[in-house]
Amino acid sequence: MRYFHSFRRRLKSCLTAALLAVLPLSSQAQQTTQLRVQPLTLPRELASPDNQFSGLFVSQNQLFLLSESRLLDADKPEGKLYAIGLPDLDRKLTDTAYVLPYRKYHLAGLELLKDKIVAAGQVYEGLEAMLVDGPTVYLAVETATASPNCYLLQGQLQDSAVVMNPDFLVSVVKPTAPDGSRIYNAGFEALVQDKKSLTAFFEFNSFAAGNFAYPFSKQLPGALTPLPPVALLPLPFRITDLTPTGKNRFTALNYFFKGDDDKAYRPTDTDPNSALVKQAGTYRSYCRLIELKRRGKAYRWKPLAEFPAEYMAYNWEGIAAYRRGYFIINDKYTPAKPYRSTLLYLEPR
Repeated sequence: MRYFHSFRRRLKSCLTAALLAVLPLSSQAQQTTQLRVQPLTLPRELASPDNQFSGLFVSQNQLFLLSESRLLDADKPEGKLYAIGLPDLDRKLTDTAYVLPYRKYHLAGLELLKDKIVAAGQVYEGLEAMLVDGPTVYLAVETATASPNCYLLQGQLQDSAVVMNPDFLVSVVKPTAPDGSRIYNAGFEALVQDKKSLTAFFEFNSFAAGNFAYPFSKQLPGALTPLPPVALLPLPFRITDLTPTGKNRFTALNYFFKGDDDKAYRPTDTDPNSALVKQAGTYRSYCRLIELKRRGKAYRWKPLAEFPAEYMAYNWEGIAAYRRGYFIINDKYTPAKPYRSTLLYLEPR
């Protein structure tokens, strides 16, 4: 009888292990949570497609909104970010007629840093990620596909400007495919931190040879020192932003654009994730929330929730956790013109 009970325990243990091994694979194509969506009307200046927002961050009782700041206007190039007070957003969540007040911060000195990037032979394509650490602001620069490096910048938050450090220009080499080619339109789209380090996440994480997050020590004032990369389990589509939700735990925007230029982001037909973005042989744009969690020496992930159908095809670029939900924003691209920036509050049901 003791042998029978021992055998049953071993069998149960083996079955449990087998189920745990299978569940992450099958769950990649399943979303278990529904989202309640509340649109938050932005003031005209913030809704303007000229901003082309690329990131959100909650700090100092404010929601910061990062403009891509491509500096395309030769007569008046302007790098900028905005901030909306969290108490004002709380009021907006209960009073849809309330007009949100906001602050604008000029990114003073960004033009000089762009010139340095161009002088190094790279093609500046704007800002893609933001991290606010007290008065210190870190920004990630995206470059053209053919450029081998992206960059991290640093500035100091003041009353009406972020004063960029002209000597802080940290190059970050883009990972490449096995043949040395670079992924189309991919950069470092998310920044997170702890007390001693900052970590950058690359947009594309389906490299067959391995995928990584890229940490940097920030213990030396005015500098970032590269640390060993941390493995990240293969992840389909794009990471366009992520936000901390607990110790070593994050929620990320996992976005797929159906356009032909984005073929590198298409799963193979045998990948279960292909069913999420390809229906009746036709690709569709798609977005969901996923959870990233660091366990030991690797980041693992699981799906959390799909976006409602009417919001799938927005180009979602920024996410910031707040209370029991998330603020999210698109750059400017919507399913139909006129294009505009749209701020939502998502709350799991």
